[in-house]
Amino acid sequence: MKDHKGVMIYAEQRGGKVHPVSYELLGKGREIADKLNVELSSVLLGSQMAEEAQELIYYGADTVFLYDHADFREFDLINYKRNIVRLVEEVRPEILLLGATHLGRSLGPRIAVALSTGLTADCIGLDIDEQDNLVQIRPAFSGNILAYIRTSTRPQMATIRYKVMQKRERDPGRRGEVVRKDVELGDPLLALVGKESSSGVNIAEADVIVSGGRGLKKPEDFKILEGLAEVLGGVIGSSRPLVDDGWIGKEHQVGFSGNTVKPKLYVACGVSGSPQHLAGMRASDIIVAVNSDPSAPIFRIADYGVVGDLYEVVPKLTDELRRRQSG
Repeated sequence: MKDHKGVMIYAEQRGGKVHPVSYELLGKGREIADKLNVELSSVLLGSQMAEEAQELIYYGADTVFLYDHADFREFDLINYKRNIVRLVEEVRPEILLLGATHLGRSLGPRIAVALSTGLTADCIGLDIDEQDNLVQIRPAFSGNILAYIRTSTRPQMATIRYKVMQKRERDPGRRGEVVRKDVELGDPLLALVGKESSSGVNIAEADVIVSGGRGLKKPEDFKILEGLAEVLGGVIGSSRPLVDDGWIGKEHQVGFSGNTVKPKLYVACGVSGSPQHLAGMRASDIIVAVNSDPSAPIFRIADYGVVGDLYEVVPKLTDELRRRQSG
């Protein structure tokens, strides 16, 4: 393991802007690198990203490996993986961290397989033990316990949830090096298969979330919540059981095993409030709960609660909000 050294952060970008989770990872990465007395590097892939690369240095990176190419304007799963794997094999960091975003969850496992190393997903904490090994902390058994994981392979890889780490203060006086790397592109047909849209649901960054739970009777009833989300300028969330049943995609899931969110407004419709769901949204600024069961746990943390049938309450609320907006 002695030939592996340093901490590397994958800096995710969307639309030419570095995703905030990357700055959070740099904050934790800087802390770990200082403990180990090693360098902190970051890898950034995109198009016309020189200014963003410099920002990564201001937020803690010593070196930024920049892959700047027009084909990298949008996320390209196959070619992103190809270039990151090549870089990791060259630089040989001891630790490689990615954000547990929709894109990071797609990219991380593929990099790990290519490097024949382990990956701990959806971590909410990181530490260094007495032997300088990375301790990866993640929820297990629906969030009822926390697992402390160490991996024997190198690099030690983990994906980290958004909004659980603290970013550093921006320091425009920091000095570092931006190293431009040659881009390697594979078969364009294979690359096309690997394309994923970066314009999908981004629930972790939403200011308003309208979530559905077991109070919904069928998948089509999410349309009721979509109407409210539309008028509020928000997105749709979901509790885990509805995702497990295939009613809605996992990118909408809120909770320990889904997304940790912190919107300005969280509207829970028919969500009872299991511990794993509450852990993912209890930091919301304002929580509104609609549930027919007055003893539902969600009411214990809600700022406003409506005891009633969501099929009656939500449409009326949506209509009233539309009326006020039009007036």
